[in-house]
Amino acid sequence: MEKLNYMLVDGNPVEINGEKNLLEIIRKVGVELPTFCYYSELSVYGACRMCMVENQWGGMDAACSTPPKAGMEIYTNTERLRKYRKMILELLLSNHCRDCTSCEKNGSCKLQELAMRFGIDRVRFENLKEKPLLDESSLSITRDQNKCILCGDCVRMCNEVQNVGAIDFAHRGSNMIIATAFDEPIAQSNCVGCGQCAAVCPTGAIVVKNDTNPVWKELSDKNTKVVAQIAPAVRVAVAKSFGLPADENSMGRIIAALRRLGFDEVFDTATGADLTVLEESNEFLKRLETPQEFPLFTSCCPAWVKYCENHHPDLMPHVSTCKSPMQMFSSVIKEQYKHSSRRVVNVAIMPCTAKKGEAARPEFRYDSAPSTDYVLTTQEVIRMIREAGIVFAELEPEAVDSTFSTATGAGVIFGVTGGVTEAVLRRVSADKSARAINETTVIAGDTKLRIAVVSGLKNAEDLIQRIKGGEHFDFVEVMACPGGCVSGAGQPVGSRQTKEQRGKALYSADRLISIKRSEENPLMMSLYNGVLRGKVHDLLHVHYPLSNKEHGHD
Repeated sequence: MEKLNYMLVDGNPVEINGEKNLLEIIRKVGVELPTFCYYSELSVYGACRMCMVENQWGGMDAACSTPPKAGMEIYTNTERLRKYRKMILELLLSNHCRDCTSCEKNGSCKLQELAMRFGIDRVRFENLKEKPLLDESSLSITRDQNKCILCGDCVRMCNEVQNVGAIDFAHRGSNMIIATAFDEPIAQSNCVGCGQCAAVCPTGAIVVKNDTNPVWKELSDKNTKVVAQIAPAVRVAVAKSFGLPADENSMGRIIAALRRLGFDEVFDTATGADLTVLEESNEFLKRLETPQEFPLFTSCCPAWVKYCENHHPDLMPHVSTCKSPMQMFSSVIKEQYKHSSRRVVNVAIMPCTAKKGEAARPEFRYDSAPSTDYVLTTQEVIRMIREAGIVFAELEPEAVDSTFSTATGAGVIFGVTGGVTEAVLRRVSADKSARAINETTVIAGDTKLRIAVVSGLKNAEDLIQRIKGGEHFDFVEVMACPGGCVSGAGQPVGSRQTKEQRGKALYSADRLISIKRSEENPLMMSLYNGVLRGKVHDLLHVHYPLSNKEHGHD
């Protein structure tokens, strides 16, 4: 072997093959160094110091920020390193709320995991930190500074990937915290509710807002008819939590579990997505009749809509007037059951934390009440299934209720980035696939259409700047979460590989559905001739004010 291409890790030769840091080299040989602040998609911060390694001269290097060099010799598990890591953990725990049994992250907390791994069974230092009040102002997330370890993951996600900048480091030294501007409640900041900060938080400092208690109460009310709709991305994110293969499509089991929880009727939001395809493609084709300076932007993602309102209100007239599939379907459900003898409660089960905020918007009210009464994330539904003692893996799959029993493959693929575009293209163009594309040109009749698909709000911002600089696109799909809804913050936390598996599983589900195009769904004709007759615009479309603050929504 050529010495120039190799280094030694714990005495074992390892080839250097383009790895950008020692951490990648070490993981390649099967050693899992502990980290709090390292994510491959974020910038290197190097704050937690848990990934320190010892070199051949006795010095210590942070594996996440040190590039590999030929001839290096490093050690990952010396007595000195073990003592060092235990001291870091003990110091973190000394300044951390230790009410683990009542914490939302109990069982999935990185600090708890590493404390167990390194045998931390006592903390010698007294916790002198005053317990701050919870920030529960947001409809999407809950913040608890007393559980923050200042790893900076949330700050870098909010700034680098989402370009929102709602939170940052404030103050110095022992007074340092992560806060909004002027330490205002998060709901008063420019937060868009995407929840990606919660997805990367290793402790319980930022968690998804828990709305299970009011839903439990509704399920116990015999005078209430509780209806559920399940978003496409949810079906491919539940199985792993119950010991089943991670890429299993668990839609049938989820339906069975919801019925055992007490839901009266259960439907598939993919049916709502079919409505969105029909309405959005009609809107798109109509826009093509007149040359447009800006493209038609999709409106399915509420975090993207909020971002556009906050940062680019001039583009709001170019955001589709179509409601999201959740809101379209919620409107249809409320219209369908408006003469029910029982009060109808509409619960949407979503991969997305921003959907909680969308449901509360004044634009989405039906007869002075919300179209969607509650939004539960995938995480919350998993919690409810466990709380009820349901053995998920032993459930026999069941079908959705017959009232809205048909959905197409086009509706199912809405849950992955590019899926909305592909669903629309299946109707307007012979060029049907939008998978793995960022930008492309397709043919619709005699017209060439310039299409862009983007996920992650920083990527969306970069594209917007190109468009405002004169680059032309006809249609742009934007998803706030990188990879689309399968990567939503309401999903169980997973690696990049896990999220990619979820996307592939949705396309696998698409292949098993005989009806691929939304306009071929026989239920659509029934809806347009039934509950939607004369009410298409009111039930399926929305007007966003140019300034959301004018309507008291911030």
